Amino acid sequence: MRKSGWAAAAGLGSLVLLLAACGGSSSPSSAAGEASSTPAQSTAVSSSSAATTPASRTASAKAKGKTTPTSGTSAPTAPQPRASSNAGVSFPPIGTTVMIVQMSKLGYVLAEANGQVVYTYAKDSRGGAPTCTGSCAAVWPPVTGMPKAGPADSFPGTFGLVTGAGGVKQITYDGYPLYTFKGASPLAVTGEGLDGVWHVVKLSAGDITG
Repeated sequence: MRKSGWAAAAGLGSLVLLLAACGGSSSPSSAAGEASSTPAQSTAVSSSSAATTPASRTASAKAKGKTTPTSGTSAPTAPQPRASSNAGVSFPPIGTTVMIVQMSKLGYVLAEANGQVVYTYAKDSRGGAPTCTGSCAAVWPPVTGMPKAGPADSFPGTFGLVTGAGGVKQITYDGYPLYTFKGASPLAVTGEGLDGVWHVVKLSAGDITG
């Protein structure tokens, strides 16, 4: 009888110890679970904030960039026209041919402002129409335009105009039509004396006033 009572008491004690063990073990687990879940939630919140904050700032900065001009930056201005460096300089009207006194291998001769030496044709008559036409004019083009003496030149003769083939207005000097030699370089006098009928208009240094 004593043995069975002792066994019952021992069994009851074991039950109490088992319940205590279960209760004690569940409490740390729960605390551990709570402790472990708290950092995870905090990390998730922090990560979410870190992920969204730069994006929201970037969007805000873009919005501000579109609507608000940057401080200290002025709007681009339209290009301003340059001041002309030709103030007070007069140019001849379009269609004007400026004639000058030009130094050459033959001395001072009559030429266009671009340096092309001009010639007279011995078969032309003073005050008459040009006779170098067709294939002749293809090699010896007429000098055309409105004649004007260069600003530093004073010519002993006079310039004029005569109507040539096809109604072309050809410049004359002292009544003789003027021509150039096609393909000749500026200042060249290679056409002088060709066929015995082509001649430069000789001038002198005294015809240069400037």
